[in-house]
Amino acid sequence: MSQETKNTESSAGRIFDWDILRRLYSFVKPYQGRFYLLIGVILLSACLAPLTPLLIRYTIDNVIAAADYQRLTFMLIVMIGVLVVQAIIQFSNTYLSGWLGQYIIRDIRVQLYRKILQLRLKFFDNTPIGRLVTRSISDVETLADVFSEGMAAIAGDILQLVLIIGVMFYTDWRLAAISLSTIPLMLFSTYVFKEKIKKSFNEVRTAVANLNSFVQEHITGMNIVQIFGSEKIEAEKFRTINAEHRDANIRSIWYYSVYYPVADIISAVAVGLVVWYGAKQIITDDITFGTVTAFVMFINLFFRPIRMLADRFNTLQMGIVSTDRIIKLLDSDDFTVNNGNYAPSTINGDVVFDNVWFAYNNEDWVLRDISFRVKAGETIAFVGATGAGKSSIINLLSRFYDINKGEIKVDGVDVHDYELGHLRRNIGVVLQDVFLFSDTIENNITLGDKKISHEKMIEAAKLVGVHDFIERLPGGYQYNVMERGSTLSVGQRQLISFVRAMVQDPKIIVLDEATSSVDTETEEMIQNAIGKLMKGRTAIVIAHRLSTIQKADKIIVVDKGHIVEQGNHEELLQHEGFYANLYRMQYKEVV
Repeated sequence: MSQETKNTESSAGRIFDWDILRRLYSFVKPYQGRFYLLIGVILLSACLAPLTPLLIRYTIDNVIAAADYQRLTFMLIVMIGVLVVQAIIQFSNTYLSGWLGQYIIRDIRVQLYRKILQLRLKFFDNTPIGRLVTRSISDVETLADVFSEGMAAIAGDILQLVLIIGVMFYTDWRLAAISLSTIPLMLFSTYVFKEKIKKSFNEVRTAVANLNSFVQEHITGMNIVQIFGSEKIEAEKFRTINAEHRDANIRSIWYYSVYYPVADIISAVAVGLVVWYGAKQIITDDITFGTVTAFVMFINLFFRPIRMLADRFNTLQMGIVSTDRIIKLLDSDDFTVNNGNYAPSTINGDVVFDNVWFAYNNEDWVLRDISFRVKAGETIAFVGATGAGKSSIINLLSRFYDINKGEIKVDGVDVHDYELGHLRRNIGVVLQDVFLFSDTIENNITLGDKKISHEKMIEAAKLVGVHDFIERLPGGYQYNVMERGSTLSVGQRQLISFVRAMVQDPKIIVLDEATSSVDTETEEMIQNAIGKLMKGRTAIVIAHRLSTIQKADKIIVVDKGHIVEQGNHEELLQHEGFYANLYRMQYKEVV
């Protein structure tokens, strides 16, 4: 059993978790006027519930028995009026609860998405995307039911029960006692149902989260599945997960299938007892026919809320579970703290790493005591084996992760003192693994930033050398690249990502294996663009192809988190160390 499942079951056991309910109410505050109106409508509906049986009792005993057809017409009009009022109240209840629920879940989804945007990359490293989708969609959707079937509705049902019991005892205590004689059995069956369906709902929600995670991950990685011919294996895994989802839903359906007929039988027994006893009393003129008729209606009005309460309590419980999950995400402190307010109009691009230590997990150090400086306008390159820590260095510069020890400065100012958005806008990053959204090329380049003009985008595209290629596409810059840029080649996607970085006019350029996935011709295009672009800008390059970094002002060799060598290309070759060996391996056919 997963930790999340255990937490879910623990949370589901708390019907009234006041801390969570208070937090849930905070989402209601902007709409508290309509919320209180909804409560008023529900309470008014409960108060009107006993009115119809009393009117029918009066009509039978005092109007029909007296053969007063004129009053009968009047009473008919009164009852129709009461039904119309109840219909209006029911409409108001349904509309207000639905309106309130939809506006609140809209607000919560916006808050959740803004929170997700702020979370640091480490959070996404440890959290399946499918689980976040469940939080943002399914869990939030559950909250809509809380407002239509939750606290206010439960209060209305309880008030209706109390009022009906009071009216029943006021009308005839004997019939009231007989009517309520089956209540212990009804309460017991309702309690059993509530506990069973609660467990079933927990299983359903866990199965939904597992299903979302599996589908999202495997659709994203479908090329790997097909490359290795694992379609049958993955289909079997999906069948198993889907079967768990099916079984959890069938169990809940089975509980409903048993409970409602049992509740109807118990209600029918109560009606039978009232009719049996009432008929004997009618014969002896001890009870009127109208009273017995009213009690038959009272029983239906009384047992319906009891049946509904089990559902409402479970809706409230699941709402508490979903709210708990949402609150934990909203309150997560796993985000990059943006307390800096330093945002100069220009950044020169002087970068200093001073005794930097970094670990993704505890003290499993990825970088150990890293120190170097890149002067403004210089080009520095990092080389080393896979896993040496090269990419971690540039992730720290943009504060995608925060260092454990040491200091990182840009223009002599600690990166923590910069306003985070300003810092990142001045660092253009081109990664090896390019992600393009299912959108137009223009929107993938500008990312919806209205400050970037069409002319500026074209200028950047021409600088990189892809303008002509884009213009040849159907629709040009309005061409839809589809999800993850699937309609473009790897090289084309890389070039577009290069334009995306350049259009921001950054003062620091970071290239993380940016040319490792492109052909020689495309690489030459990028290198030509780099030659023009790097003038007056600081460049940090990570590359396996040493041909791309031979002109760098400084090359730093990283091994197992340590800097083992640094110098320019010629100096490192003369040093006859790690870099020289790597160079000979790549060019052994020449050497």
